[in-house]
Amino acid sequence: MDRFFELSARGTTVGREVRGGLTTFMAMAYIILLNPIILGGATDVTGAKLSIPQLTTATIFAAAVSTILMGLAGNAPFGLAAGLGLNAVVAYQAAPYMTWAQAMGLVVLEGLVIVLLAVSGLRQLIMNAIPLPLKHAISVGIGTFIALIGLVDAGFVAAGTGTPVQLGATGHLSGWPVALFCFGLLLMIVLYVRRTPAAILIGIAVTAVLAVVVDSVAKVDPASWGVVAPRLPDSPVAAPDFGLIGQVDLFGGFARAGAVTATVVLFTLVLSGFFDAMGTVIGVSDEAGLVDERGRVPRLGAVLTVDGVSGAIGGLSSASAGTVFVESAAGVGEGARTGLAALVTGGLFAVTLLFTPLATVVPAAAAAPALVLVGALMMTQAKNVPWDDLSVAIPAFLTIVLMPFTYSITTGLGGGIIAYVVIKAGTGRWREAHPLLYAVAALFVVFFCVGGIEALLEG
Repeated sequence: MDRFFELSARGTTVGREVRGGLTTFMAMAYIILLNPIILGGATDVTGAKLSIPQLTTATIFAAAVSTILMGLAGNAPFGLAAGLGLNAVVAYQAAPYMTWAQAMGLVVLEGLVIVLLAVSGLRQLIMNAIPLPLKHAISVGIGTFIALIGLVDAGFVAAGTGTPVQLGATGHLSGWPVALFCFGLLLMIVLYVRRTPAAILIGIAVTAVLAVVVDSVAKVDPASWGVVAPRLPDSPVAAPDFGLIGQVDLFGGFARAGAVTATVVLFTLVLSGFFDAMGTVIGVSDEAGLVDERGRVPRLGAVLTVDGVSGAIGGLSSASAGTVFVESAAGVGEGARTGLAALVTGGLFAVTLLFTPLATVVPAAAAAPALVLVGALMMTQAKNVPWDDLSVAIPAFLTIVLMPFTYSITTGLGGGIIAYVVIKAGTGRWREAHPLLYAVAALFVVFFCVGGIEALLEG
């Protein structure tokens, strides 16, 4: 096991990997409920809806297979599941123009395209072409992004009345879920600063237990907890329903929706999946100390290939496109450094196929503090950005702020790369930017303008 997963070489132990894998699972388990809600709430062109129980099984199945594959083939501490944002593209951009089977066919094609890009080495070349300071900025940007996710999920930050965001739903903090989130965050911070082993995991577990007790005593409104309410199920066991597995029409979407619409959807899926996972892999690997002095990630080709395969697995299972989850940073914060942690995370997803009701016990108030704490830890990478060089500092700044402000890793990465090549070219230092970055910047310009381009072509 030590040789296969390179435990000693990466300075970790079996215990740390198990704790990290468990923490990653708890941080991303919400997708088991949220993905079916997003996909199940939409209808396809025929008016058909997908079954929530079948979507739940499909989501868990795809996450389990993809994450285990990442552990064995990629040897990286990443959890994979249906990507948020990607599932919205499938539900609201693809399904209205084609059947669910045809929409999932486009998802399979997205995964295959990304696999080809990874196997050809192009995806790895693009990642290595990104300058090291921007890679550190990506890590910082992801830190701010996942911290915002945690704050929003916990209800600490909400949509504002007259402002984009505000403190709590009413401009003030109120309610048991927010109180428990604050308690869990402070507990986790103290334990982590004191270097208590399993600090993040202990914080999640203690807060989850308190949430169950508070909910049973205070009779808290279920809606205030978010997607998951901390209530013990009547039965911990539920039989999985694999009815959606394999329900795919690979090329039917082009005939049903038209070549332009289907191509735009496919392009959106590929570019979002391609760069969203790329940013996550760079940022989380940087935080884990796996990036070398030239900014390269070990076994990068295998990691990127598995990410593409997870997209195809998501389509074949009708769970939407799978991708590397940014919540993997929570496991890294607990010590995960190798694929053994991913094996633990994937194994827990597999077990959950039989114990789906138990996934509804840990609320966002318990898991969200881990995202905020890890976001703070990832901010330390900001010291590696040369802030006195404005040709790098400004693109780094845009990368950092656009990720949380637009709720998209892809947007932050695109904004930073476009600014970087424009500044280098505009100041006569165009040779300092890798030639591939100019092509990537052009792709991002198309991506940002894809709505207008689609309207122009259809017009």
